[in-house]
Amino acid sequence: MPRPLVATISSAAMQHNLSVVRSRVPGAKVWAVVKANAYGHGLKRSVRALSGADGLALIEFESALHLREMGWNKPILLLEGFFESRDLPTIAEHKLEFSVHCNEQIEMLESVRLVTPLDVHLKMNTGMNRLGFKPHEFRAAWERLRAIPWVGRIAFMTHFANAEERGACRVPVSEQHSRFCEGIAGLSGEINISNSAAILLHADLKTNWVRPGIMLYGGSPGGKTAQEFGLRPAMTLNSEIIQTLDIAPGEAVGYGSIFVADKPTRIGVVACGYADGYPRNAPDGTPVLVEGIRTRLVGRVSMDMITVDLTPVPQARVGSVVTLWGDGLPIDEVAAAAGTVGYELLCALSMRPRIIES
Repeated sequence: MPRPLVATISSAAMQHNLSVVRSRVPGAKVWAVVKANAYGHGLKRSVRALSGADGLALIEFESALHLREMGWNKPILLLEGFFESRDLPTIAEHKLEFSVHCNEQIEMLESVRLVTPLDVHLKMNTGMNRLGFKPHEFRAAWERLRAIPWVGRIAFMTHFANAEERGACRVPVSEQHSRFCEGIAGLSGEINISNSAAILLHADLKTNWVRPGIMLYGGSPGGKTAQEFGLRPAMTLNSEIIQTLDIAPGEAVGYGSIFVADKPTRIGVVACGYADGYPRNAPDGTPVLVEGIRTRLVGRVSMDMITVDLTPVPQARVGSVVTLWGDGLPIDEVAAAAGTVGYELLCALSMRPRIIES
């Protein structure tokens, strides 16, 4: 029999979350971000669920080609652009759009000879200090691209460093947006600037395209909980209790004996560990649901198992359903307890859990 660890992926939840995007920015077209295997949800099933998007955005060149093989005929955007000039004929053949963020990419574009025009997204570094041209360099980059015969439409994009911050921060959205507007002044082209946090917290920004990622899968980018934003979890990770045991005060549980009972305690062993994608650094107290009742992780996470406190769930037994995250237990809450973000937990789901679509 298969191990009882199952990730249930909800197409209805993804479709609902896409509708939240539409409601927040009704005048904008949507790049649904499906990088990292659609944030761990599976590229093929997520594309089916997000078929109402205007385009798909991702990092992986091979996955972009796979999308075309699957029959996706709408736009596809390569968010990190291309890495070698030899890929450009294939990019042109499959009508892929891509970001241009450095002079080396422009040099590669100048070095090839193509017939099919390439649509590009010129990226501005407005304060993230990752990819892109500084505002004062932007016009020169645009002019070089415009002079290349096989470059078609040029759109403009940037990325916000702190869109989830509602208070004061070192690089606020308003400052980045101001730099962006100054950098594109006098240039014509579509604008593509808003990520999930900007869609949810800065919906007044004028943009032709938005590129939601984590919110499509029911996670919060910050600022509020996913539920407060009206989002639904697209992945629920469930397992079962595979043994129960009673320990006395002073007895320890798990590797390192880091949890020591201070009273008689009933422990449940759950079939899930860090080899499945559960965070190894999750501490005692990380929330878990057993039969829908909130309890806590106790002891160190091991490769294949975790242990939980069954004191609040006296009726629990072998076979009782355990929810690690998802429906009833927001992934962002689990991630916060483990000192990380929901993005990482979703993307880290391993190949071991069974996947069920609902």
